[in-house]
Amino acid sequence: MYRTTLVLTLMAGAAFAHEDIADKYPQSELYNKPVEWFPGVYSAIGATAPPTYENSGHNNNLSFIVTGDGVVVINGGASVRLAQALHDEIKAVTDQPVKLVINENGQGHAMLGNAYWADLGVDILAHQDAIDVVEEDGDFILQGMMRYNRDKAEGTRVVNANLSFEDSYTVEMGDMTIEVLHLGPAHDPGDTQVWLPELGVVIAGDIAFHERMAPIFEGTCTSCWIETFEGPFTDLGATYVIPGHGHPTSMAMVTKETVGYLHDLRDKIGAHIDEGGDLAEAYYVDQSAWTYLDTYEELATKNAGRVYEEMEWE
Repeated sequence: MYRTTLVLTLMAGAAFAHEDIADKYPQSELYNKPVEWFPGVYSAIGATAPPTYENSGHNNNLSFIVTGDGVVVINGGASVRLAQALHDEIKAVTDQPVKLVINENGQGHAMLGNAYWADLGVDILAHQDAIDVVEEDGDFILQGMMRYNRDKAEGTRVVNANLSFEDSYTVEMGDMTIEVLHLGPAHDPGDTQVWLPELGVVIAGDIAFHERMAPIFEGTCTSCWIETFEGPFTDLGATYVIPGHGHPTSMAMVTKETVGYLHDLRDKIGAHIDEGGDLAEAYYVDQSAWTYLDTYEELATKNAGRVYEEMEWE
């Protein structure tokens, strides 16, 4: 019964994720109220849109796990105010203390709220590559958040993780085994996956996208991303996925909307290069199959240009 209800809930949720929908939880800094999608596993689903003042930078998924002996939070949030808003929701669910925060990578919405948690004495864990990104670019990332978030940025400062890992980090807490993994290069340096083997659930971070187009950054290796996704990530055997962006869903759906998209774009750009096409024309390869994804207008041409620059040297 639980699984049937969950599947129906996930299917219904997909209909409500769109970049034009206003803040759905206006009494909080959060874009969405956290929902218990799986036993003890909550996620506040972010806007499927770029970070804005209206969504307070909550455009990724902020998750937490209630273990019975403490709470593990996945993502520090885009500001200290957003982190505090998440903590308020956690305290409404349980009186167990937050004992660990995990940053899924070094992006602002994953780590700029770290200062809130650090001031409470909570340990913060990130992959070493993500720590290096924050060390090098943290001030620049903070300035970008301050531009769109204005007064909502007040009190936020760059605080890096105090715990690091390379390949894996296992947390035994309460009745939960939590495997924190770096399965290989994907969307961003230090991309981290949180695997809950007893539940068959992976909190995937930005290796997996749903309902919105995956952004391809300068320097992203899309062939590496595909290899990591189709290899060790798929090999986990997850039944359900909480992606970095978009509602919880199945492996089949995030496979289609992440590596399905990457394969399609690479095939189109590869054919364009074989035909002697240049960068200016590459921006306009046919991506019409993906117009239903949020942020298509913002990202499609940029993604095409970056894949062209990557593939012309392969």
